[in-house]
Amino acid sequence: MPSITPFQPIPDVLLVELRPFADERGRFTETFRKEWFPQRAWHNIQSNRSDSRAGVLRGLHYHFNQVDYWYVVSGRIRVGLADLRRSADTFRCTATIDMDAAESRGLFIPVGVAHGFLALTDVTLIYIVDNYYDGGDEYGLAWNDPEVVVPWNSMSEPVLSGRDAANPQFRDIPGEKLPL
Repeated sequence: MPSITPFQPIPDVLLVELRPFADERGRFTETFRKEWFPQRAWHNIQSNRSDSRAGVLRGLHYHFNQVDYWYVVSGRIRVGLADLRRSADTFRCTATIDMDAAESRGLFIPVGVAHGFLALTDVTLIYIVDNYYDGGDEYGLAWNDPEVVVPWNSMSEPVLSGRDAANPQFRDIPGEKLPL
């Protein structure tokens, strides 16, 4: 079983320290079990792969009906997080964490926490979600919002998709479009 700990400063985000097994043949790592996260039902599991070039920023995205579980297969990313849950003690709290394929880590991101990543190298990310894709449950926050500042650290001109470049500023998101 991995070591699962709350990630500070947003303790509902969980950092999963996986336990790889290595020998002369290579390495084996169990990367996900739904039993590790009993707070979710995990009925409609969908697994996705994202490949990005260095310098690409994906996000920030959030959902009302979906959690994410991330595992970096190759490369390195800086994950940006912003708690947009109005009822949370950590509302508007932000953080970053670097994830590297060599570290054998997973990251559980709950409903209502906006998330994205900056590809520090070419990267492959596998992410598991607990609901099938639903475009009606896709919301965004500007990666460089001046009110909800994600500490990306000296990154000014990332490569963005058109959708992510159009994500709204926090001040322009109506209250009903923010999770409870």
